[in-house]
Amino acid sequence: MESTNGLVTDAEIKSFFDSAPPLRDSAGITNKLKEFIQLNSAPQGNASPRRVVCVTSGGTTVPLEQRCVRYIDNFSSGHRGSTSTEYFIKAGYAVIFLYRRGTCQPYCRSLPEDPLLECFEFTNGSNVQVRQSYSEAVKRAINDHHAAIAAGHLLKLPFTTIFEYLQMLQMIAISMRDLGPHAMFYLAAAVSDFYVPWKDMAEHKIQSASGPLDMRLVQVPKMLSVLRKEWAPMAFCISFKLETDTKILLEKADMALKKYKMHMVIANELLTRKEEVTVVTADKKIPVRRDKTQAGSDVEKPLIELLVEKHSAHIKDADK
Repeated sequence: MESTNGLVTDAEIKSFFDSAPPLRDSAGITNKLKEFIQLNSAPQGNASPRRVVCVTSGGTTVPLEQRCVRYIDNFSSGHRGSTSTEYFIKAGYAVIFLYRRGTCQPYCRSLPEDPLLECFEFTNGSNVQVRQSYSEAVKRAINDHHAAIAAGHLLKLPFTTIFEYLQMLQMIAISMRDLGPHAMFYLAAAVSDFYVPWKDMAEHKIQSASGPLDMRLVQVPKMLSVLRKEWAPMAFCISFKLETDTKILLEKADMALKKYKMHMVIANELLTRKEEVTVVTADKKIPVRRDKTQAGSDVEKPLIELLVEKHSAHIKDADK
């Protein structure tokens, strides 16, 4: 579905959006974005406006039926995006968190997998309280999350399908366009490469009695280049490249950097992604590793510190 030079055409992008099912509550999402960006683009006293980053997180689904029962999924827990969101807010950013429903959430890292059922208990037969062993973790999660929301520094927007994700990404990018170089995109979501066009889907559940399923998937238009060129041309853009084969990882990341004009591509190998990543730029490949000498450390902390530094340089260059 891509043009001969490997980049999508306007017609291909228009075709994808025209054929996608309408986004639910599009007007409500638009209003939330407008209010959030207005709040955070106002000058902070004598300081510059707050920087705004769109963090995408989790995987997209590809429905196989319009009234969806079956779908193809992309592997992603959302850990990278949710953890990075915490560090961006701590660094003074406002975050638009575009996340897959049901995946990891900011400020919940220290909670168990099912916090509602594991962190609480009955007392006196009817009252509910936090278990003592989780008391501090729950307090910290609630306080930090409420503080970020109350200050207007965190806007959470959920998606499930590839159609929802790309429509919302376009809305966010266009809303952030006027922020110029103060805008950043941290595209950590695992985005489907292939999909079934809405018009080609069965309306109802595909019946197994029909025998083997033969279905043709179409390539999803790569939106990175149009994000860079049209939707938010002044923004600082970071994409991710995940591979299972370390031999091709850096080469593929370098190709993505050049092809889509990203400012950086973060290369991570599936088995070691929580320990180390490599930040690929036009002239460097910078390894970033978790500090193993500190208990509970993660690779996102030094990664976000590096990206904040590089974003500062991007803003300074744009102001010259």
